[in-house]
Amino acid sequence: MQSLLKFITCGSVDDGKSTLIGHMLYDAKLIFADQEKALELDSKVGSTGGDMDYSLLLDGLMAEREQGITIDVAYRYFTTDNRSFIVADTPGHEEYTRNMAVGASFADLAVILVDASKGVLVQTKRHTRICALMGIKHVVYAINKMDLIDYDEHTYKDIVHNIKKMTYEYDFETFTTIPVSATVGDNITTRSDKTVWYKGKTLLEYLEQIDVTDTTDNSGFVMPVQRVCRPDLTFRGFQGQVEVGELSVGDEIKVLPSRETAIVKSLLNAGKETDKVVRGQAATVQLDKEIDVSRGCMIVKDVHLHVGKMFTTKILWMDDSKLVAGKNFILKLGTKSTLATVMNIKYKIDVNEGNHVQAEKLYKNEIAVCDISCSDPVVFDEFVHHKELGGFILIDNVNNMTAACGVVEHKLRRDENLFYQQMDVTRELRSNQKNQAPKTIWLTGLSGSGKSTIANGLEKRLFAEGKHTMSLDGDNIRLGLNKNLGFKEQDRIENIRRIAEVARLMNDAGLIVLTSFISPFISDRKNAAKIVGEDNFIEIYVSTPIEECERRDIKGLYKKARAGEIPNFSGISSPYEPPVDPKITIDTTGKDLEDTLDYIMAELKNYL
Repeated sequence: MQSLLKFITCGSVDDGKSTLIGHMLYDAKLIFADQEKALELDSKVGSTGGDMDYSLLLDGLMAEREQGITIDVAYRYFTTDNRSFIVADTPGHEEYTRNMAVGASFADLAVILVDASKGVLVQTKRHTRICALMGIKHVVYAINKMDLIDYDEHTYKDIVHNIKKMTYEYDFETFTTIPVSATVGDNITTRSDKTVWYKGKTLLEYLEQIDVTDTTDNSGFVMPVQRVCRPDLTFRGFQGQVEVGELSVGDEIKVLPSRETAIVKSLLNAGKETDKVVRGQAATVQLDKEIDVSRGCMIVKDVHLHVGKMFTTKILWMDDSKLVAGKNFILKLGTKSTLATVMNIKYKIDVNEGNHVQAEKLYKNEIAVCDISCSDPVVFDEFVHHKELGGFILIDNVNNMTAACGVVEHKLRRDENLFYQQMDVTRELRSNQKNQAPKTIWLTGLSGSGKSTIANGLEKRLFAEGKHTMSLDGDNIRLGLNKNLGFKEQDRIENIRRIAEVARLMNDAGLIVLTSFISPFISDRKNAAKIVGEDNFIEIYVSTPIEECERRDIKGLYKKARAGEIPNFSGISSPYEPPVDPKITIDTTGKDLEDTLDYIMAELKNYL
């Protein structure tokens, strides 16, 4: 029997994906008697006029049955005499491309359906590109609904020609086309006498016989550490799934990124001692000495992997909001999670022709090549070499939704030539010399809320107490350090990032830093806190309502913004996202400055 085949069905909406798999299960007698009876009953009230609706075997959600479309990924497990299968039936609607990408991430083979009456559509091209992006090397194009074109061979060959033109740029290992009718059942499990001109295999025969053995180099050993197991003082093991190769007791291993080495003392597989573990097994590795190993590290042997913070990637953007350069995310690669920044969008890829298109923004379901920088060293490899070590996701660090999936193209060379220089005069020495705890006091709020006035007053009071301070004001910084930045979203993101880096350097000098910036986005303030250090970041929300800020309008900015003279103005033509859990909150409406300063100084005693 051939090995387990994991495959995905995809294509444009209404191409018949669910019907195809449902008919295959039905004809191959791979459903139970009660399922068959339920299918017959459900079909009578369905959308097929009483005829058998095979898609109901896959579309289980009420919304799917009402609309006649697939929304979520439906997984089915079945076995024939020749092979075991796991199929992921994925949605074709553009709105649910995210779900299709999830299904593609697990598959060895893709069955991409094409409606014979419509030919190759944009979504067909998009799904083909996503399959290639996810590393699928085996593709079957099922030319469906042949009954609607009277099984015309000429039309079929025209579609096959267009498919071959479309797939020319992809490096698929196997590629075939099969004319089928998901509704009637032609060429799904049995050969159709209506396509006597087709000499190939039925779809089920092809799936049973295709060899999808991974031909990539699996020499050496790689295991991402998922968990440190310490049940008592006598045992310390490192657990994870073996992704590459095999490991035996007595082997010398290296831990990345630290590059420390040790000898394997013992191995456990599923809780039982063993002399060897191999790819796909859950292993516990015990070493002969204590070295620094934690979740996110890699245990390796005889394999070269990259350790770095910057790499070029190809991503599928899946979020409803747009992507601009400078946005920050949580990057998850293997078992490692770290803060990451999209440094730039090099270009996006036209889904129709594959052309490279210059872009400053990326919208939902678009594919682009980007450079990414991580806050911590990450162990990775190019996706083409190791699928498990080159695939990642980007997670929104505010709502924890998956915003993108992607693959590593290559390491950035500049990362290899940069090394952090350790200084003998440290932050601790400087802060001890000044007899103070260096912190960053970050004031955020709308224009006119009173941020700059408060920052100026706080600095005078701290200075009077003998504190060493520095104040960074929004307008002053934009007149100097950031005068090359505008007010587009990507410029605002970069403005705040630079300020945070400057504040961190000043904290390293032992100073207490006060900043007064609108900093309208939660994600940017979170990133600033990460750069400065969570323990050193004191966020003060000056919560003065917009009506009061506009009434003051000292600089006349609100008036200009209302007149459309200032685009991207926070609170008017651009959003302001209030802090969720600031350390201090103050509304300056109707408050005397000295009373405001008294309150904030009293609160700051808990942190300074």
